[in-house]
Amino acid sequence: MKKLIPWLTAIAVICAFSSVQAAGFPDKDLQGIIMWGAGGATDNVSRAITPLAEDNLGKQIVLINKSGGTGAISTQYVYSRPSDGYTLLFGAENPQLHGILELSKLDYKDFYPVNILAHGVAVIVANNDMPWNSFKDLVEDAKKRPGDIKMGSTGPGGLPHVVGSLVKTVTGFDVIPVPFDGEGPGVTALMGGHVDFMPAGLTAVREHIRAGRVKALAIVADKPIPGLEDIPLITKDFPEFERYLPWGPFYGVFVKRDAPDEAKKALVAAFNKAAADQRFQSFISDFGAVSMNISGDEADKFLKKWQSVTTWLLQDAGAAKVSPAELGIPRP
Repeated sequence: MKKLIPWLTAIAVICAFSSVQAAGFPDKDLQGIIMWGAGGATDNVSRAITPLAEDNLGKQIVLINKSGGTGAISTQYVYSRPSDGYTLLFGAENPQLHGILELSKLDYKDFYPVNILAHGVAVIVANNDMPWNSFKDLVEDAKKRPGDIKMGSTGPGGLPHVVGSLVKTVTGFDVIPVPFDGEGPGVTALMGGHVDFMPAGLTAVREHIRAGRVKALAIVADKPIPGLEDIPLITKDFPEFERYLPWGPFYGVFVKRDAPDEAKKALVAAFNKAAADQRFQSFISDFGAVSMNISGDEADKFLKKWQSVTTWLLQDAGAAKVSPAELGIPRP
């Protein structure tokens, strides 16, 4: 028995040390991978929440934009990193569509939702030199000139792609999608006249609308958005859209699903407090998004519902390469 005591003591010391290490998460700076490029909605939300979360964590989160593949590149990168909780994915809704678009086998089932920060509203904006003063004008012009009008996009599965598919299903219009590495570059191209119009998250274009740099033709919603009553609802001239609404993008922070529980707990607490901070709430309100601040099981339920609604919308629009049914995604 005496011979066992040193071993038992050593094991106890090791366990205690491991416990202290886990309880001390994080003990070094973290890396945050932003799914989309600089200037877009995901980038803006990520950079607004990060300083507040850093204050709560006591460590820096080094942010890096890693766009491409409609979010598949950043998702794969974070998934390839160690499961230690030190690499965060600042993402949007796109991975939930990767399976039906054959972009990746990964989606948010492979990640733990640290916080779904907010959901956004989609708006259709046009270059100021275009003759359209309403969404109806755009649709009528597109029908007269099929294949001549250029639409800014962010690739398959991006917000413009989904909204464009929805619009095509309802109106039958034919436009040319021009892909960019995020909403920021796409909106810049729109203002420069390289594309004619673009569906985008309101968070990415609200300041441009306010400044008169682009004109808003319609909000992709069936009910008025507080503070945006001056922008027409897409259902105003096309009530057929009602069956697909409400719909919109969302923004969140994720870590690998198998990260240590201690790391998840620390991250959830830090981002929950940051998201509830009045400074972030004011930012979200002013930016045209709606605060959510949910994590864990509640966030997982939201993610599954969003995936079900949107993948089947694309399937019915003929825009899915793989049926949601083949991936086990139930029809809503």
